[in-house]
Amino acid sequence: MNYEIVKKENSEVTMKITVSDEAFQKAVQAEYNKSKGKFNIPGFRKGKAPRSIIEKHYGEGVFYEEAVNALLPEHYGIALDTLGVEPVARPDIDIEEIEAGKGLVFTAVVTVAPEFTLEGYKGIEVEKINAEVTEEMLMEELEKTRNMNARLVSVTDRAVENGDTTIIDYKGFVGEHQFDGGTAEGQELEIGSNKFIPGFEEQLIGAKVGEEVKVNVTFPETYHSEELAGKEAIFIVNVNDIKMKELPVLDDEFAKDVSEFDTLDEYKASIKKELEESSKDSAEAAQRDKVIEAVAGLLEVEIPEKMVDGEVDGMLRDFDQQLKYQGLSLEQYIQFTGGKIDDLKVQMRPDALMRVKTGMVIEKVAEQENLEVTEAEIDAEIARIAEIQNKSVDETRKIFEQNDFEYLKENLKSKKAVDFLVSQAKLV
Repeated sequence: MNYEIVKKENSEVTMKITVSDEAFQKAVQAEYNKSKGKFNIPGFRKGKAPRSIIEKHYGEGVFYEEAVNALLPEHYGIALDTLGVEPVARPDIDIEEIEAGKGLVFTAVVTVAPEFTLEGYKGIEVEKINAEVTEEMLMEELEKTRNMNARLVSVTDRAVENGDTTIIDYKGFVGEHQFDGGTAEGQELEIGSNKFIPGFEEQLIGAKVGEEVKVNVTFPETYHSEELAGKEAIFIVNVNDIKMKELPVLDDEFAKDVSEFDTLDEYKASIKKELEESSKDSAEAAQRDKVIEAVAGLLEVEIPEKMVDGEVDGMLRDFDQQLKYQGLSLEQYIQFTGGKIDDLKVQMRPDALMRVKTGMVIEKVAEQENLEVTEAEIDAEIARIAEIQNKSVDETRKIFEQNDFEYLKENLKSKKAVDFLVSQAKLV
């Protein structure tokens, strides 16, 4: 066996890997033993034909492909360890030689993170995030609660206005054809909610109870029904009822109804306290992001495209998982939005590039500042996770022991690096 680096250029390393003929023949023999039952050779019972006979009938390389598939990952991994190469993306493999008596020779072009040093991150100037809770923010929260506790009251002395809730019957037509799914009775629709096709709700403004309204719309080109996408349609709408929101008065009685407090002042003080706590947490998180983003801006090396590609793929997998929680697949989402998977990748690319950069600077700061994680910190993190997941500490520890706590160590080291950067930043 022989493993060597034959070329280094920018962020690419080319490794040449030579697998001995003995190891190659062993892999070919293993493939023969595994698959010989698939071959029908005249004069031999199925699965009993010698390897040489099968190779004579099907070619000397009949077992080579699967043998190579078995050898590549094993020896690629050994080469990485032997040569100290740390890939950040999938390699490009090229088979250079494969022959009985000579063995297997292949090259692996590996993308690695660019080498760099980071300067100027201590004392970097960053805009300070304001965590103050204003009276306006407090009133917004109160208004949300008022709206949640509002009553819908029928209106008979005026026409539909924006914000009203209407009760309607409707029938939809494309030309003279009444299409499926375009009919409803007693449908509740809040005007301005944008739940219906664009242009539908606005055309009901000014209508009175008992009136019939012709609503002209054009279905979006990206509409989920191909039969209706981009088509002009007419809806015959009957307005059965108009309801308006009647908001409760902001007084002590309101506070008693919606909270555990007896007075509005006490209730407002409680809301303000909650807002201050959440605002503080949000501001701290936003401040950390601002600092990391500023430090990432110091990075002057060229980022390999494959690193960004890999991050985009990871973001797509995460997005797909989020959609599944909502009962959708990535394919359905693409269909509904009328785009393509490549369009989504393009949209994600700027965020993916920033993620790669921030990951690189955080790792570099940890390295340059010699940040390490103690056993006590690992124990504390395991206890914290166990409490969150409602599991025992021993059970949680066993999960992370499987990779010698590397996952925890890296996460804690990254957090230390960010804490260090924030502590050193100059907030202005």
